[in-house]
Amino acid sequence: MAENRRQLARDARRAARGGPPEIARQQRAHLAALVAWARANSPFYRELYRGLPGDVDDPARLPVTGKETLMARFDDWVTDREVTREKVEAFVADPGLVGHRFLGKYLVATTSGTSGVRGLFLLDERATGMETALASRAGGMLAARDAVRMLARGGRTAIVTAPGGHFFTVAGTARFQLDHPRLGRRMRVFSIRRPLPDLVEELNRFDPAVLSGFLGMLTLLAGEQEAGRLRIRPALVVPGGETCTTGRRERLAAAFGAKVSTAYAATECSFLAMGCAHGWYHVCSDWAVLEPVDADHRPVPPGELSHTVLLSNLANRVQPILRYDLGDSILLRPDPCPCGSVFPAVQVHGRAADLLTFPGAHGEPVSLSPMLFGTLLDRVPGLGQYQLVQTSPGTLRVRLRLTDGTDTDQVWRTTHDELTRLLAEHGAAGITIERATEAPHQEPGGKFRRIIPAAGPR
Repeated sequence: MAENRRQLARDARRAARGGPPEIARQQRAHLAALVAWARANSPFYRELYRGLPGDVDDPARLPVTGKETLMARFDDWVTDREVTREKVEAFVADPGLVGHRFLGKYLVATTSGTSGVRGLFLLDERATGMETALASRAGGMLAARDAVRMLARGGRTAIVTAPGGHFFTVAGTARFQLDHPRLGRRMRVFSIRRPLPDLVEELNRFDPAVLSGFLGMLTLLAGEQEAGRLRIRPALVVPGGETCTTGRRERLAAAFGAKVSTAYAATECSFLAMGCAHGWYHVCSDWAVLEPVDADHRPVPPGELSHTVLLSNLANRVQPILRYDLGDSILLRPDPCPCGSVFPAVQVHGRAADLLTFPGAHGEPVSLSPMLFGTLLDRVPGLGQYQLVQTSPGTLRVRLRLTDGTDTDQVWRTTHDELTRLLAEHGAAGITIERATEAPHQEPGGKFRRIIPAAGPR
């Protein structure tokens, strides 16, 4: 696999040197190869593409797919006949297997179901190696002085996320630690469920060279750094999970005195796009296709905000993702980006998640990352979907959708108790938690916005 990754890196640099014509040529070749593979090895795609011509290198000729359809046809969708949904479900039910290779071959990553359906995704070796291969053409990520700072801290990496479970960040970290034990000892996962003072204390002791995590939580930590309670000096800060605006990027850079490296990614495609200093994400379009479309899946021209976006991941063969409705609203830049990248530039408007800010016991504001609520409520038995609406600074309205056959009152009591405990642990006081009669509302793009902060200046 090492030789294959070197070849991928060489091809990636060739695409960048060749500019848009070479990028387009590689994209067409990769798409045609994946479509042919899917037809030959996936009963689902063989059926779906029955009426298409023999060779397809234009994504617009393919029908649209989505998570709900693919999960419903899981066993027919996968191209490895050894893989079944039953086996994957059993695998992810064991927290001790996070990061281990399923069937000795695949990384398994789950999503928490923001569209109403939990995703079970398998990544083959080429897909997991693509991030490194594509990053190689960007050159050195750090200046010499920053590299010295990393070495001075032993290259220690702090990943601030939700521990446990097979979420991509946790599973990918665990895989690296299993494959590279010596380097893996320098990586540590820090739980976002820890009370903020405890998390700050732990990070101060660890003194990371790299700080990675969800943008909302890193923004909270930037506030702790500015207040002097957090005292770390990472060389590199890597925010993810939410759209990183130019303002937030600049704040992180100033607070930590670090280079900030952003990316637009999804569990379905971890190498989707890389951020630039001008606030745009450059799509790795030799291996990933993003099509901004309207509500009827018709193309939206550059410069206009899309209703949703269709994703084709051209690297992963075990679960081909082709014209997959990702649900994000994006804008494709109509002119060249000032940064000089030859790859298409987009802004993402559908993934920004604001912090929830509540009053504290002494009147001080208490800000919580939306991910805290997600990792808490995803574990409540019988809770299929939820939506938290902050109707005022001190009121949280809870909309629930339950799975069949569950005790409605029991699920509500558990949800209420978990939320009450979380708010108290983080110092929020006097918060009213309301039980809504209405179900969660779906956004026009097809996703549920799980967290809706109170309106007003942020």
